[in-house]
Amino acid sequence: MSPLPITGTVRSADCKPVAHASLDVWHADEKGEYDGAGYRYRGIVLTDALGRYRLETILPPPYSGRPRHIHVKVQAPGRRILTTQLYFPGDARDSLWRKELEVAMEQRPQGRLAAFQFIVDA
Repeated sequence: MSPLPITGTVRSADCKPVAHASLDVWHADEKGEYDGAGYRYRGIVLTDALGRYRLETILPPPYSGRPRHIHVKVQAPGRRILTTQLYFPGDARDSLWRKELEVAMEQRPQGRLAAFQFIVDA
């Protein structure tokens, strides 16, 4: 599988960048299985001073009737934890899918790039 960089920002409801937010990210592997014993396709990234993040993973497969998705918990300093899932354009949908949870996908000469902006409440 080719790498899939995901970039974006974490912002407050009033559109201010949120520095030092923690994004706990996980998804199924190439076979549609989760690694319950280790940290394969699971990790934590922090936003920089401008609320930006970047992670590199793969495009997870659909599995067990679910469309491909990535789980994310965003914990910003002094704010409630946001727990959500990211989906991919053009995929099947399930009862949890919402348009605002789709990443923006871009094809570049070096491969695909996904982007998503998280908004966190106080």
